[in-house]
Amino acid sequence: MTQENRNILLRLLQQHKELGISEQIDYQKFYLYSIISHSTAIEGSTVTEVEAQLLFDEGITSSKRTMMEQMMNLDLKAAYDYGIQWIKLHHDITVDWLVLLASKVMARTGSEYHAAGGDFSAAKGELRKLNVTAGLGGKSYMSYLKVPARLAAFCEELNRRRKAIDANDIAAIYELSFWAHFDLVTIHPWADGNGRTCRLLMNLLQMEFDVLPTKVLKEDKAEYIQALIDTREQEDINIFLDCMTRLHCQHLKVDIDHYIDSTSEKMVDK
Repeated sequence: MTQENRNILLRLLQQHKELGISEQIDYQKFYLYSIISHSTAIEGSTVTEVEAQLLFDEGITSSKRTMMEQMMNLDLKAAYDYGIQWIKLHHDITVDWLVLLASKVMARTGSEYHAAGGDFSAAKGELRKLNVTAGLGGKSYMSYLKVPARLAAFCEELNRRRKAIDANDIAAIYELSFWAHFDLVTIHPWADGNGRTCRLLMNLLQMEFDVLPTKVLKEDKAEYIQALIDTREQEDINIFLDCMTRLHCQHLKVDIDHYIDSTSEKMVDK
């Protein structure tokens, strides 16, 4: 990320911390619910944050949403719950573990595939055995035959970077998580669920080093997708690093402004 973006990020994180925003009752829970509902919204879910809260906390479903949408959110919630506990153990990330993580993301919504390369199940997190493109008319991702070896190399490099990182260098932690997101989604190991799983991995790496997880809101989708495309085409990871840093800073500022407004003298104590 640029030095300017780095400075803005660190300043906003410090202000966020000094205000004690993360220490509010249930802040962490609702922040996670927001991450989940927006991650699924990017993939087409119309479940709102309020509906997700009722679904997660009370098991109340919405008659306005399809069961597929609601199961997508429940699966991603379960994947985050699992991942948050696992990442605290600081184990090496392996291909088998990524398959397990993807299986939790796609548990109730993944399809069975019968391709020329063989049968496989998205619900089980199995690696794709067919070739895929980035949307209608988009460029093809790497051949499915190359995915296992490329994914193993990704895990090796990710673990090397995790072990080498300075846990006090907050900006470097975010850069690591954004790089991991980009590299994994570029490999595109699965037939479905790549976006959700990559954003999940990004957040887990941030949680591993105790920094505030990055949200990608549904309103960010166009900028976010374009940054992925531009980074891939120009072979410049800094494009994605700076995009994700800007988005994180925007969301931090909204959080800070909302908190200041809510605690100002303009608010009436009822």
